[in-house]
Amino acid sequence: MILELKDICTYYGESFILQGVSLAVEEKEIVTLLGRNGVGKTTTLKSIMGLAPPRRGEILFQGKPIGGLSAFVIARMGMSYVPQGRMIVPNLTVLENLEIARVQGEGEKFDLGRVFSYFPKLEALKASRGGHLSGGEQQMLAVARALLRNPRLILIDEPSEGLAPLIVRDLGRMIQELKKEGVTILLVEQNVEMALKIADRCYIMSKGKIEFHGAASKIRDNDEIKAKYLAI
Repeated sequence: MILELKDICTYYGESFILQGVSLAVEEKEIVTLLGRNGVGKTTTLKSIMGLAPPRRGEILFQGKPIGGLSAFVIARMGMSYVPQGRMIVPNLTVLENLEIARVQGEGEKFDLGRVFSYFPKLEALKASRGGHLSGGEQQMLAVARALLRNPRLILIDEPSEGLAPLIVRDLGRMIQELKKEGVTILLVEQNVEMALKIADRCYIMSKGKIEFHGAASKIRDNDEIKAKYLAI
């Protein structure tokens, strides 16, 4: 097990956001976290990454407790985060955005050449500033930046947000290719169809709690669950 959350409770001030969330991610699988807006999905990722530390519960990464650690310490342990909204540096070029994230060392799987093979459009745009890219190009850059840290686990938050259907399709294919490379992914996504198509397993949240968990294939065929928790 690469990631385990055990009964975590996270607050924003006095607002009780995550109310005893437990989930697990195995190595080399894609797990998706679904639910309506405002149920705590992004807060779950931020809690894992140390950006919104839980007040109670335990988070284990590669078997080690990481609750209370700073985000940069967790990143150095082998976790990358692609936040909602991409958060690339608009005044830096594509290449500069990538260089500041790059981690070099023995046995690195993803270097600039490898990343550009996944995203050839970024290589063509490497001298362009991040703020001049389209939404789809910025999302490519955000994922590429995360890969250059050569992570064991990537947290990806709403990657398809605001993107055209063709780009969403390509993004789904790219995430599946990363899984083949041995990258483990925890995905938060509003595009339920895309998420359930590429994921191995799914957790569904409602009002700060996990309400359902199962194989993504079973949830795809369960109209009752989708109507109740996903507004489909």
